[in-house]
Amino acid sequence: MSIHDDVTKVGVQQIRKWTAAGRRLVVVTAYDALMARLADESGVDMILVGDSLGMTMLGYETTIPVTLRDCLHHTAAVKRGAKRAMVVADMPFLTYQISPEQALRNAGRLLQEAGADAVKLEGGERLAPTIRRLVDCGVPVLGHIGILPQSVKAEGGYRVQGRTPEAAAQLQRDAAAVQDAGAFALVLECLPMALSQEITAGTAIPTIGIGAGPHCDGQIQVLHDILGLFEDFVPHHTKRYAALADQIRQALAAYRDEVRGGSFPTEEQSFR
Repeated sequence: MSIHDDVTKVGVQQIRKWTAAGRRLVVVTAYDALMARLADESGVDMILVGDSLGMTMLGYETTIPVTLRDCLHHTAAVKRGAKRAMVVADMPFLTYQISPEQALRNAGRLLQEAGADAVKLEGGERLAPTIRRLVDCGVPVLGHIGILPQSVKAEGGYRVQGRTPEAAAQLQRDAAAVQDAGAFALVLECLPMALSQEITAGTAIPTIGIGAGPHCDGQIQVLHDILGLFEDFVPHHTKRYAALADQIRQALAAYRDEVRGGSFPTEEQSFR
């Protein structure tokens, strides 16, 4: 059997089937067709076109400046590269918070124009009516609680969530509300691992952790972090599986030296 098993296209039902069977979900971010193709060929289950593209691809300090146009553009590129993995598009800041109808219009664009298989929204109890509206109209929704990057300005920075009894209880209510609203899975970002374990045990939908410990039903990481492409800092929850930034610099330096020294191109790279 190949690395892709016998599944030609991953969807909501397959995600549920795998989780019920105890198989962990493997999720990464990607923002372009080439990286999506490589991730897809490696056998990942889901690719998130995260609004983290603001930092990894566009040079912003936060996700806040990312627009719907940005997400449409990058989601369409990822969809062209990923044939098997489920492609989930992040809904960026202020594209779903105003009203459920606004969220439905913008989610519809991500599915219709960019080809996304699902969308991701940040928020718990307060967002449940919006999630329910999207799901009722046939839009698969991936929930997201814990650290909410789009709320970083209001929160005053990135902090582990759920460390007090009150905060932990609220996150459990948030998880239940997102599940009851119809989300097919739930991202838990930067929670104490004991709390993540409790939420995972108490919900009927899969949990996908990032900085939430080993007890979730799956894990998601930013591709640029685990490949060592983003070097400004290494998040505590990340493991680097490669150091590609340094390899790229070395390759480009060798190209520079050969061009300046006249050893590239040679006859082998020339036409007759």
